[in-house]
Amino acid sequence: MSVTELKERLVAATETVNALSERLKQNRLLLLDTDARFSFAQICLVWFSVIKFAVAGYASSQGRTPVYSLDWTLEKNHVVSASQDGRLIVWNALTSQKTHTIKLPCAWVMTCAFSPTGQSVACGGLDSVCSIFNLNSPTDRDGNIPVSRTLSGHKGYVSCCQYVPGEETHLITSSGDRTCVLWDITTGQRTSVFGSEFQCGHTADVLSVSINGSNSRTFLSGSCDATALLWDTRVASRAVRTFHGHEGDVNAVKFFPDGNRFGTGSNDGTCRLFDIRTGHQLQVYSQQNGDNDDRHVTSIAFSTSGRLLFAGYSNGDCYVWDTLLAKVVLNLGSLQNSHEGRISCLGLSSDGSALCTGSWDTNLKEAGDWLLVAVWKDVEAEKKAAEKAAKNAAAAAALNVEDYAGEEAEENGEKNDEDYAGVEAEGNGEKSDEGDKVADGKETAEIGEIDVEGRSVTP
Repeated sequence: MSVTELKERLVAATETVNALSERLKQNRLLLLDTDARFSFAQICLVWFSVIKFAVAGYASSQGRTPVYSLDWTLEKNHVVSASQDGRLIVWNALTSQKTHTIKLPCAWVMTCAFSPTGQSVACGGLDSVCSIFNLNSPTDRDGNIPVSRTLSGHKGYVSCCQYVPGEETHLITSSGDRTCVLWDITTGQRTSVFGSEFQCGHTADVLSVSINGSNSRTFLSGSCDATALLWDTRVASRAVRTFHGHEGDVNAVKFFPDGNRFGTGSNDGTCRLFDIRTGHQLQVYSQQNGDNDDRHVTSIAFSTSGRLLFAGYSNGDCYVWDTLLAKVVLNLGSLQNSHEGRISCLGLSSDGSALCTGSWDTNLKEAGDWLLVAVWKDVEAEKKAAEKAAKNAAAAAALNVEDYAGEEAEENGEKNDEDYAGVEAEGNGEKSDEGDKVADGKETAEIGEIDVEGRSVTP
């Protein structure tokens, strides 16, 4: 068979694949019987209608060179960062002071991660290896912590690494060689290789991974081929599912807290929400601002409840998205003392109380102790509230005196014990016992004070 005939067959095969992909996409749309709003409503009958932030304070950690990666300990008291000067720095998240400085064998580091116990850190970069450091190891004569284990086997740069939740001995890395690898840290050997020679993985560099916190046997990978793949560590020969939709490199992937959905961030400037069970795209988060059309999403994180999506951008913006309404709640990049350069990484503490961002402006910034003031909304409560309002209006018309006291009290900034129970007085942050019932969706719409998880701040 001649070269010309082979090329013709290749073109024909490519057209067939594209046609089948389009048919598959159309069939999925026909089977799509829900959307993100309905799906969330099934999980939680109560949702926000309005969300506002009040940032209590910033803690800033000044490094030397651009920050490429960061990670939190599970105890939320320490953050590790990787910077272009070839150092890992462990910070005290409460005081912004350095607790460890690790000089790396290779200066071109791209990723870092804490072990579940916080006793070890892993990193990787252009040297194509993943290095493990035990923070409790004695230092050498120069005061440096030695490498406790080197994981070598990738044929390209190591772009991302993450410990398997609850395990100190296993770690997953992604690489520019188009593969992901599950490592046994104890032996330093590869347990499984995902992609590459099996021709069922990514067709370009793999940029990010995310392990399912609900089922550590499954993980996601995002790639320069504009796709995200779902893998099962027990079946390395093929991906469980491929997710299309992006038009640029998938720089970040992150599992939703329930483990059934995940988010992505891409060079096309959008974040997307997918369902791993159906393969459907549930939502697109896109904000077009004219001169910012060329910005890229570099990193993402979900709040513990999943209601908020934090996204860092190449132009220094850091949007807080309402995952249900696909609207921007706040741009942290617009706040005073925010980053002045590309946001390269971000991460949420394990309890969801603080967000840390890293930037090419050499800073780590931690926005903590956030208070969210929200109007809680319940489907049943709305109907009851309307009925109650009608009854109050009728009573007010009949009495014309006593029932208007509540309205006058509202205008004077006071609270009526019966009609305004649970509504917080502006500025004092207090909440009545009635207000506590709102989170259970049992009372009418009231204003409460919550943290980034959607939990009540006051007991």
